[in-house]
Amino acid sequence: MAKRVDLSNTSRNTPRSNKFERLNKSPKKSSFSVLKIVGRILFYIWISTIAAVVLYKFVPVAFTPTMASRKIEAIMEGKPSEIHSQWTSYDEIDRNCALAIIASEDQLFPEHKGFDFEAMTTAFAKNRKGKKIKGASTISQQVAKNVFLWQDRSYFRKALEAYFTVLIELVWGKERILEVYLNVAETGKMTFGVEEACRRYYGHTSAEVSTSEAARMAACLPNPIKFSVANPSGYVVKRTAFIKRQMAALGGKKFLKNL
Repeated sequence: MAKRVDLSNTSRNTPRSNKFERLNKSPKKSSFSVLKIVGRILFYIWISTIAAVVLYKFVPVAFTPTMASRKIEAIMEGKPSEIHSQWTSYDEIDRNCALAIIASEDQLFPEHKGFDFEAMTTAFAKNRKGKKIKGASTISQQVAKNVFLWQDRSYFRKALEAYFTVLIELVWGKERILEVYLNVAETGKMTFGVEEACRRYYGHTSAEVSTSEAARMAACLPNPIKFSVANPSGYVVKRTAFIKRQMAALGGKKFLKNL
C-alpha cells in the first residue's frame, strides 16, 4: 500500500529558508560589487597616468595645471589672463639655459634617479621643527608636479609627485625631462618657458641667450611672481652672480654631455 507523503512542512519551510539565505548573501554580494567597481576605476586611473606619461614623451606639453590655475586666478581678480608660452625643442634652446637651471636647481640631475635623498632627509628634519613644509625637489620632481599635478605642499601631493617622478625617469629620460622643464617652468607673471621669457624680457629668442641672461632667469625661478627678470632686485643680482660661478664650476656647457 502506497505511503502518503506529507508536504506541508516542506512547503512551509522552503520559502522561509530561501528568504533567509537571500538576506544573508545579499550584503556580501553588494560589498563585492562595490569593491569590484572601485578596483576597476582605480585600474583605469592607473592606466591613464601611464598613457599620459607615454604620450608626453613625444607630444609637446601645451598646457599645465599651473597655467590653468594662474589663468583662473587672473580672471577672478579681473586681470589680464592670457598665458604667454611657446614650446621650443631642446635643440633650439641655447645650452646656457639648461646649464643655468641645473646649476641653480639640481646639480645632481645627471646622476640621480629622480630624487636627492640627502636633501630630502635634511628638508624633512627641518619640517619637523617648523610649521612650513620646505621642499627639496629635484628637476624631475618639479616637472612631475608642474605637468601632472596641482600646486600644493601636502604630503599626499608629494606622494603622487614621487609616483610621476619615477614614471618620467623611466619613460622620458633626462634630456626629455629637461626639455619639458625649460618649456613649462613659470618664468614670470603669466609667462611660462624660457623661450617666451627671452622674447618678453630680453627681446630675442632662447637660441641667442647669454650666460648672464640664462643665470638671471634661473635666479628668479624660486618665485617668478615675486622676482623679476626684467627688473632684478639686489637679491636676484647676487643670485645671478652665484649661479654663473656654479655654471663655470660644473665645467660649462660640456657638463650637459653627461645627460
